Amino acid sequence: MKFFVYLSLLVFLLCSGSNTKSPKVTLQEAFPKLTIEMPVEFVSPKDGTNRNFVVAQKGIIHVFPNTAEVSQTEEFLNITEKVVSGGERGLLGLAFHPDFKNNGYFYINYTRGNPLETVISRFQVSKANPTKADPSTELVLLTYQQPYSNHNGGKIAFGKDGYLYISAGDGGSGGDPENRSQNLKELLGKIMRIDVNRKTGNRNYGIPADNPFAGNKDGYREEIYAYGLRNVWRFSFDEQTGKLWAGDVGQNAREEINIIEKGGNYGWKVMEGSVCYNGRNSGKNDDCGKKGLIEPIYEYLHSAGLGQSVTGGFVYRGKQMPQLVGKYIYGDYQSGKIWAITLSANGKAENELIADLEGLVSAFGEDKDGEIYVCSYGEGKILKMQAGI
Repeated sequence: MKFFVYLSLLVFLLCSGSNTKSPKVTLQEAFPKLTIEMPVEFVSPKDGTNRNFVVAQKGIIHVFPNTAEVSQTEEFLNITEKVVSGGERGLLGLAFHPDFKNNGYFYINYTRGNPLETVISRFQVSKANPTKADPSTELVLLTYQQPYSNHNGGKIAFGKDGYLYISAGDGGSGGDPENRSQNLKELLGKIMRIDVNRKTGNRNYGIPADNPFAGNKDGYREEIYAYGLRNVWRFSFDEQTGKLWAGDVGQNAREEINIIEKGGNYGWKVMEGSVCYNGRNSGKNDDCGKKGLIEPIYEYLHSAGLGQSVTGGFVYRGKQMPQLVGKYIYGDYQSGKIWAITLSANGKAENELIADLEGLVSAFGEDKDGEIYVCSYGEGKILKMQAGI
């Protein structure tokens, strides 16, 4: 029996690509003189300034030039007095308006208050100082209650369509006790899409006309773009294809990578990954009502020792690592392992281990040239992925 278990694990590891030949990649401190407390996001706006913005979970956005010699950051925005942080709460997301260079608008995702809620807000850069945001310009677009302290999602990003996408976790606790991810009358457990360039009704945003539930008469939330997600901590758009990639954190057995489609139901909590869940992990493809649910393109098991909390990344479109072009780069927060997925024309995903960080992988980021960076949460360091020797 022990031999069978060992053999099964070995087969899984081989099939997962974790032991396959991989491109040689190194992780180097990108800004050796900088340490940023609990970094959770790295963003570089395409405004011609070649600056990097790093989000610190407690409520600070740091800005600094994209040069290895930089020795200090400036506080672009400090809202620590508004933010409730700790665990999975805090200032979690940052996105720059597609026309940021001209209008100075940027958007953040943070948790506040008692009772706890998520806030999606717009701010504007100070007219007097382009390295500072004007705190007085906050415009709250959207809020939604968080029944527990965990599973707050946190990512926001603009798609090629100009709309703002927002990830919301299932509300927390364990096993989605109120089945919020499948409830279309709630925003939790969803990816949302809103139009920040217009207002409808009493909202400070509009609903894109082709959102799946736009104009419905059933009380479903019109902001919903996709649902049945547990806790998408990080998602991104492929700059070339526009595909929306997401890493969805699992319950207690498996982590998954999804390509998000409009109107798609990704199964939680009917499924965890590709197998039935419903309050338990059978590990089997039982008849649990999976018809119409979208399975992940790739998943890995906790039992395989690869990690327990996926951190979504980016499809690489830079120039410094040609061996990675077109591959989806992602990692695991706890294990520090970083992989690359190659998606074939028939949808089959091949996975390969490319790096191993001695630290917690809280986020990936891109600079203006599409080169990839890694936020090391505990050490407060930003590392750059580079071609190995």
